[in-house]
Amino acid sequence: MKLPRRKFLHLAAGAAALPAVTRIARAQAWPTRVVRLLVGFPPGGGMDSAGRIVASRLSEVWAQQVVIENKPGAGGTIALDAAAHAAPDGYTLLITAGSPATYGFLFSLGFDPVADLAPLSVVGRFRNMMVVPNSSPWKSLDEFIAYAKANPGKINWASPGVGTSPHLAGELFKRVAGIEMTHVPYRGVAAGAMSDLLAGRLDAMFNTTGSLLQAVRASHVRGLGVTSGERFATAPEIPTFAEGGVPGYDVESFYGLWAPARTPREIVRRMNADIVKMFDEPAVKARFAVIGVLASGSTPEELAAKARADTELWAPIIKAVNIRGE
Repeated sequence: MKLPRRKFLHLAAGAAALPAVTRIARAQAWPTRVVRLLVGFPPGGGMDSAGRIVASRLSEVWAQQVVIENKPGAGGTIALDAAAHAAPDGYTLLITAGSPATYGFLFSLGFDPVADLAPLSVVGRFRNMMVVPNSSPWKSLDEFIAYAKANPGKINWASPGVGTSPHLAGELFKRVAGIEMTHVPYRGVAAGAMSDLLAGRLDAMFNTTGSLLQAVRASHVRGLGVTSGERFATAPEIPTFAEGGVPGYDVESFYGLWAPARTPREIVRRMNADIVKMFDEPAVKARFAVIGVLASGSTPEELAAKARADTELWAPIIKAVNIRGE
């Protein structure tokens, strides 16, 4: 039986709309099981703390548990690799510090950090901090710089790993201040780094403000400077690098949330909307402030643009210093 043209067109239009309806329904039903949030560093550091705040609140919003899965090692690239190769079904998220593309200048990767990850939202901005033991003779950054210039290469300084935001901030500090120091990378935050610093086996450490604030407040270490152009609100006694003798030094980084590429657009939109709404909550912002993060959400496009700018900042430094991942 031949269908009337009008009825045929109506049925055809309905059939064409089914995939869109199915995608929307799938996004509305998501999530139906546990969502994992990958963190490329051990528990206890700034990125891990930020991830746990996100996971805790989204577990409530989504009525499904969001669990932290720490995958430390290789400067965070183990977690990046896992996210890039995960099923694009909305059940794997990744938090990073700075741009994933930067890792392509540091490591030989088996994936494309730009093409294989889909941006979700900025989590917030953070600063790095430089500290020395409280027993250190250096009471200020300019004293530290004066000693480093008079004793090139004799200062040992630690970071959470090669290519991390604190490491790059330290390398930039060396170049701008015109000093030489010996870098000692640790695996993630590592309690061993703080123990070595307090024992005098290290002279200084660069790390995220959130990772170091507790030690500063307990008077175990002395903060010589924060890397941003303005002082940190919850530790206003610590000067900026510019105030301490490095004019023009003004660097901060950011945390971002990502999903595997090809995650359905409807689920990405749902995630983004819930994440941005979460960052409008004063209680969430307050929790981030405690760990030194100025929390804020964004569109996926804004995160992608921020990541491109971050790569443009650090790629020349990585090449000039010839930094290689371990």
